Amino acid sequence: MASLNVGNLGEYLREQRRQAQLSLRQLADAAGVSNPYLSQIERGLRKPSADILQQLAKALRISAETLYVQAGILDERDRDEVETRAAILADPSINERQKQVLLQIYESFRKENALDAEPAEPADPADPADPAEPADPAGPAGAGDAMPPTPTN
Repeated sequence: MASLNVGNLGEYLREQRRQAQLSLRQLADAAGVSNPYLSQIERGLRKPSADILQQLAKALRISAETLYVQAGILDERDRDEVETRAAILADPSINERQKQVLLQIYESFRKENALDAEPAEPADPADPADPAEPADPAGPAGAGDAMPPTPTN
């Protein structure tokens, strides 16, 4: 389905309802909410809870995560992860053990890539415990490297 260019949750819900060819009353009944409440949500007068959004998504047969993003409950980046997990868990061609292994691998890749994306902190040259600076075998600067006095005649 093409991404809709709507300004807010209410407009998005109205557009989804119209695409599903449902009246306001039909969607309200299917989602288990009152007709006036759904009307207020569509007009932007009410902000529904995550539970109500989930009921609306189920009635519209769309992803609840999509509604969470529209409502500002879920970040767009988080939605991709949730949808990937949901796709793995919903796949009937693999068993539960395989699903869990896939999720573990997926999570390890996400963590690895997050670490790779973090900028490395610069080494502090004043920190003697910093392994980035090689230790001076003669010890700290100035210790034992004084020149012997020059004899005067």
